[in-house]
Amino acid sequence: MFAAYAARIDRDQPLNGLELGERPAPEARPGWTTVNVKAASLNHHDLWSLRGVGLAEDKLPMILGCDAAGIDADGNEVVLHSVIGQTGHGVGPDEPRSILTERYQGTFAEQVTVPSWNVLPKPKELSFEQAACLPTAWLTAYRMLFTNAGVRPGDSVLVQGAGGGVATAAIVLGKAAGLRVYATSRDEAKRKRAVELGAEEAYEPGARLPRRVDAVIETVGAATWSHSVKSLRPGGTLVISGATSGDRPSHAELTRIFFLELKVVGSTMGTKDELEDLLSFCAVTGVRPVIDEVLPLDRARDGFERMAGGDLFGKVVLTPS
Repeated sequence: MFAAYAARIDRDQPLNGLELGERPAPEARPGWTTVNVKAASLNHHDLWSLRGVGLAEDKLPMILGCDAAGIDADGNEVVLHSVIGQTGHGVGPDEPRSILTERYQGTFAEQVTVPSWNVLPKPKELSFEQAACLPTAWLTAYRMLFTNAGVRPGDSVLVQGAGGGVATAAIVLGKAAGLRVYATSRDEAKRKRAVELGAEEAYEPGARLPRRVDAVIETVGAATWSHSVKSLRPGGTLVISGATSGDRPSHAELTRIFFLELKVVGSTMGTKDELEDLLSFCAVTGVRPVIDEVLPLDRARDGFERMAGGDLFGKVVLTPS
């Protein structure tokens, strides 16, 4: 079957390790199910995998892709939860949690196999392309906002780095949930788009906000860390799920954190129950993932290049057939 896969690890030039071509179809295994992929979406996790982060060389070649929606063996339209081993379903009881492609072949192919427990029904209101955007970036944003930040309607939130998958999701979900959302971006067009999606205002990175916020959604890392901390009200919460600009800020703002009793919460992905809630939230409210571009799988390299260059607003979706 045709697939996009990591053939080599290159920490400096990750796209050098990306190959497109034939790979073996998944084999049946007890407790697992094979899904015919209709749509799969790109995440920064796929770029990190090509750099060898979370992907060991002895696992190569590895089909990339965490997210997918498709049709299972019984003809059901389904969405995949890509955290494997979270509860022991389909794997050994002592196997540590991993994200699809760290141990098991991913979704950038015509077929993928996952534990049966990891398959959820796709709401009829969502297309395959829309549903395929939810299990990583959108689920991450959902958990950051509603589980780890604990915000409620009327609260204020700063979303750093508008344009990225998680940041875009946080803006749309926050608006739909009745939050006052502010956003930042270096790009004027992305700031304008953030406002169109529901942000009250969008600013250049580091700009002073009209008020301190209840929570910050942080995925940029070092470049925005100080601004994120300074933007919080006393007792506010900074939730971080990524560090695309690096994980070593020049100033950690420790004095401000302890003096104002700020909370810093790490966040990774989300649970199957949260994904089920997110699917329902989108179906009921009319919220839809922001899709930048839909590409055929044989043009996966184009999507990777755009994501690596930061030239996106929303998700890139690949369609294997």
